[in-house]
Amino acid sequence: MDSIIGQAIDRIDGRAKVTGAAAYAGDKHAGNMAYGAIVTATIGRGRVTSIESAAARSMPGVLMVMTHENAPRQAPFQPRADDRHARPKPQLASDKVQYFGQPVALVVAETPETARAAANVITVVYEKIAGVFELVAASRDAYDPLKSSNGTSSDSHVGSFDASFDTAHARVDAIYTTPYQSHAMMEPHASLASWQNDKLTVWSALQLVESAHKSIADTLLLEPDQVEVISEYVGGGFGGKLPVHADAILAGLATRELRRPVRIALTRQQMFHVTTHRPASIQRVRLGADPDGTLTSIAHQSLSQSARADEFAEPIVNSTRSLYSAPHRLTSQRITALDLPVPDSMRAPGEAIGLLALEQAMDELAVALDMDPIALRLKNEPEQDPEKEVPFSTRALIPCLTEGARRFGWDRRRKRPGSTRDGKWLVGMGVAAAIRGNYLRKAAARVTMKSARHAFVEMDMTDIGTGSYTVLAQIAAELLGLPVENVEVRLGHSSYPDTPGSGGSFGASSCGAALHDACTKLKAKLVAGEGAQGLSAEGHVAPGEDYKKYSQFAYGAHFAEVGVDEATGEVRLRRMLGVFAAGRILNAKTARSQLIGGMIWGVGAALEEEAVVDPRFGAFITQDLATYHVPVHADVPNVDAVLLDEFDPHANVLGSKGVGELGICGAGAAVANAVYNACGARVRSYPITLDKVLPTLLGRTG
Repeated sequence: MDSIIGQAIDRIDGRAKVTGAAAYAGDKHAGNMAYGAIVTATIGRGRVTSIESAAARSMPGVLMVMTHENAPRQAPFQPRADDRHARPKPQLASDKVQYFGQPVALVVAETPETARAAANVITVVYEKIAGVFELVAASRDAYDPLKSSNGTSSDSHVGSFDASFDTAHARVDAIYTTPYQSHAMMEPHASLASWQNDKLTVWSALQLVESAHKSIADTLLLEPDQVEVISEYVGGGFGGKLPVHADAILAGLATRELRRPVRIALTRQQMFHVTTHRPASIQRVRLGADPDGTLTSIAHQSLSQSARADEFAEPIVNSTRSLYSAPHRLTSQRITALDLPVPDSMRAPGEAIGLLALEQAMDELAVALDMDPIALRLKNEPEQDPEKEVPFSTRALIPCLTEGARRFGWDRRRKRPGSTRDGKWLVGMGVAAAIRGNYLRKAAARVTMKSARHAFVEMDMTDIGTGSYTVLAQIAAELLGLPVENVEVRLGHSSYPDTPGSGGSFGASSCGAALHDACTKLKAKLVAGEGAQGLSAEGHVAPGEDYKKYSQFAYGAHFAEVGVDEATGEVRLRRMLGVFAAGRILNAKTARSQLIGGMIWGVGAALEEEAVVDPRFGAFITQDLATYHVPVHADVPNVDAVLLDEFDPHANVLGSKGVGELGICGAGAAVANAVYNACGARVRSYPITLDKVLPTLLGRTG
């Protein structure tokens, strides 16, 4: 029988989604349901001195106004070493305002219109405290977080960087900046909570069901078996739905008080403050090389925003530690606490912005050496992880670069900027490497035979639009010898076996490996002659010694061609190709879709995305998709992703790696490098807008 794993089959949940049968959290209804609207703070730091809510309370249809003065007791916010997303997240717990947009009141009413209207008449009086809202101004207060959000050390040091760099034949020493970015997923955060028989059920838009289960139970001072969390369909997450946000907690508090279901949905504007974002960064990259391009020294240092309300250290420099060989190395990460909303992981945290700097610096070094950018990367291929000093489980950067160059027509690229024209457009090509760590997390899965030819799978894994339902059905179908359509996949209930959820590109591999174990055990029972109907088995997986013995990554190479309008400085992507190696591919169609989506995200990071802070108030003034720009169809006319054959025996039993974030890694740098090749504008402050390109163009014509 041909392998089912890897086939490019359509998503099995596709029909439910396009017909509206798939109910997202904001679609959920319950009998006698009430609706909540959140009132948010209009200062960046201070305290609430009074709240005038009489007018709101007297409006017909208003059921409740909750503030810090009458909110039920909750567990205090506190660190949790094992799972930071499982921490208590108390709401309306005090009069303290820690950032602009923090929830300060909740109105619950019979209709959403009444709730919003009542929320708008609540008057909040504040005592303001001077806040710190600008990263550069606060850089003097930067500190070492000791560890980044993924648990790795904030610093690394190998050899003697300073001495090596000072004597290098060719050097690059440049500062790159990246702005605040918002997840801006299609589905706003929403939650429906219901309290019945001393048990709380919360339907919510979440990526990590078990983490949310713990967080909600602990926050509301409930026992775990008193809480059920359900997240069957998620309309995009990108890290923005890793934490539990105010909608879930406040809905839980309100339903317990009112004894009727309560649904709360954030507005698009509220999402920019009430939820998380990617922090801004300032990065310094220094590269030293011999005349033949051999790297002698690499340094990558970063400063990024954290929040006074909660510490977060994005692992910006981590990929630099493993991507290229050099005997003298230095990396460091520093953060500074600002009075802004809390940042957290956003698609490919670390690599997404770290490679915007490193891979543009590599292009600058290639120019300084008068060397082809691909040849420079090939020259510095490490034999083992240069800092961990262990072998790579697989290492496929060279095949990605060489195959991509062949397919893209890299040999037609002209070295000198401004050499290629197409009418008014100056045309250029750029390249960048992609790398993303591969992770395996503890997971469990249960598979049960409904009949001799039908089975169902249960786990609390989520599908955030990436194809989890389909991939897991393929794994079970192949191992049990069933047609895919005979496997029912049930996801997103906290009562199902625990998984790490969707995030960090660890979901499919971890959950797939646990499901492989469950199916193997079930198959053994079937072979032993036990009756099929009702037969069940539970499988488990956990990271083993291979994650210490080997350095594990997925790789890729991005190729971009852009046009720059010689009169206006407008940049247009003309075509883009990504070639990737990510272990065994579980579904060729969904994997390619994710990679292309990541590449488009990288184009947005390079050319458009910027959440702008008003330094007077600590507020993001880009609060909708009219002002926070992301790529649309016209911006990405020709984007393709190619997957190379690979199997990583050290990653997991399936040989697979995550692809959900790999596509964004390095993509923006390829665009930036193409802009330089087109017109000579070296823009180190992202996004690359026309005002940053024009000075170079004016210099060409002046």
